[in-house]
Amino acid sequence: MRRNKKERQGLLAATIHENPFITDEELAEKFIVSVQTIRLDRLELSIPELRERIKTVAEKRFEDEVRSLPLEEVIGEIIDIELDQSAISIFDVKEEHVFKRNKIARGHHLFAQANSLAVAVINDELALTAKANIQFKRSVKLHERVVAKAKVNKIDESIGRTFVEVTSYVNNELVFTGNFEMFRSNTN
Repeated sequence: MRRNKKERQGLLAATIHENPFITDEELAEKFIVSVQTIRLDRLELSIPELRERIKTVAEKRFEDEVRSLPLEEVIGEIIDIELDQSAISIFDVKEEHVFKRNKIARGHHLFAQANSLAVAVINDELALTAKANIQFKRSVKLHERVVAKAKVNKIDESIGRTFVEVTSYVNNELVFTGNFEMFRSNTN
């Protein structure tokens, strides 16, 4: 059902407030308007674009939580984290991340997202990758959004290691898995 501009903008603001990670494309589909209309509405309402919303939410929520590396060194944007338990990040694949001839993402970007998330989830000043067992499940293409989920499976205080499993998805389809053995300087 199409709404008038005022109704649409009110619902748009409420929708973005409820889910700051919703894309302009998803909003356009939801409100049955063009992406350009959504962008104009956001501009009139002074609502920043998705990347800025994610950055703001992440900075507010996680700047005091991530201990093992600065937030700007995490590949992708952390959207949720519980130290020594779990973390989630998103990574939007852009032109600079893909091979020019086939528009497939370079594997090291997917690995870097997963590895930096495995480091970030560690509740320690120093966390380093000791070992990683990774598997690429399918190619990731230009403009796809990769959602990486890290889960701490075990903390072995006797050897100063934390074992983290990271799974990455595009639209709920598994594209990457990694099991990381992380060195930590101490246990908390």
